[in-house]
Amino acid sequence: MRTVKILMEGADEPDPLSAERYVARGGGAGLRKALGMSPEAIISEVKAARLLGRGGAAYPAGNKWEQLLAIEGFPKHIVCNADEGEPGTFKDRFIMERAPFLLIEGMAIAGRVFGSSTGYIYVRGEYRSVQRGLAGAMDSARAANLLGRDILGSGLDFDVEIVSGAGAYVCGENSALLNSTQGLAGKPRIKPPHLAEVGLFGAPTLVNNVESFANVPAIVNMGGKAFLDLGHPESGGTKLVCLSGHAARPGVYEIPLGAVTLRELVFSQEYGGGMRPGSRLGFLHLGGQSGPVVQPALLDTVYSYSDLRKAGLAVGSGAVVAVGDEVPLLDYLAAVSRFFVRESCGKCSPCRNGNPAVLKCLLDLAEPGHADRGTLDMLRSLCEVMTQASFCGLGRAATAALKSAWKAFPEEIERNAMRPSASAGRFPEAIW
Repeated sequence: MRTVKILMEGADEPDPLSAERYVARGGGAGLRKALGMSPEAIISEVKAARLLGRGGAAYPAGNKWEQLLAIEGFPKHIVCNADEGEPGTFKDRFIMERAPFLLIEGMAIAGRVFGSSTGYIYVRGEYRSVQRGLAGAMDSARAANLLGRDILGSGLDFDVEIVSGAGAYVCGENSALLNSTQGLAGKPRIKPPHLAEVGLFGAPTLVNNVESFANVPAIVNMGGKAFLDLGHPESGGTKLVCLSGHAARPGVYEIPLGAVTLRELVFSQEYGGGMRPGSRLGFLHLGGQSGPVVQPALLDTVYSYSDLRKAGLAVGSGAVVAVGDEVPLLDYLAAVSRFFVRESCGKCSPCRNGNPAVLKCLLDLAEPGHADRGTLDMLRSLCEVMTQASFCGLGRAATAALKSAWKAFPEEIERNAMRPSASAGRFPEAIW
């Protein structure tokens, strides 16, 4: 297995919030180079790198930047989505705590491309200590002339503000995030118009994830082709993976895309080290609550956007939850459903009413004598209606784990409609 470090390089050094130390080990080179390039040349490198958005949607970052550059209107706002409310996902927190200047430098490069004077980092409300540390890193960056007026003597004026979220999962959706940033209710917008055209304060807006911005300095510094060669031919670079659950060594790992299988990620000594003593793998849950459940038969799937997609799986937010076989599948799915019941913003009825109905069906399946074939039919109908009719991605993806688990373990789910289960009432939410 290849070991490549882009985002984690230097992250274990002391005082990660010191811009002076960051510059001393070569930090800021990408920004300095970008200041001498045209916006079109910078975007060309991002496109050549084939950087897919690291927030979950995997939209090509270079295409997004190119589209925004072509849109008339000024000012153009730069927004970083650091809401990270997905259970099992903590890689953005790692960057903000251990490598914040990669994020700051990446946003400053975006400021250069779009002629923006201000960027906004929308940080999850529960990340209070992260916000304080990030604010300190920004002060240090200003002292090192990586932020603020006349950055590195180039004439570029660009600064960043931190916006604290209010603890709502739906604000991870970009339009809800922008509403919240403006002081409005954190609920998703009707699209079109798209955010690139009518975004923050009604102006053209770029919204990228923390990890996406953090990769930009390396792309500019080494060149897009070199970045692409570090990863998969269809998705360049590395990916931060959050391994949790019953893995022996949970944590954040940086892997070259296309170089590691799911089995190696969980069981190799370089990464997860296998399962905890006394636990055997029952299944994996990839990409967060709205991601797919994976049976052990697919463990040899290569971890890349295209390889996972071909197997009916997804990278999503980068979460990989290794669940031991001691956890009943229905209990786990009910815990996922309860999460979406709590986090629905209530804007549309398919999500607002559908999630509680899904949860009731799952509870009935786990309760002796409470379910029958009609319960399964109701679940199928709810999955279809919510996927097709929900207003935003939260409702449309809320049953993704259930649908994938149903496909991977059909007998385990369906037999519960005909036979009592002894596992009712246990919800292993602490696994995250």
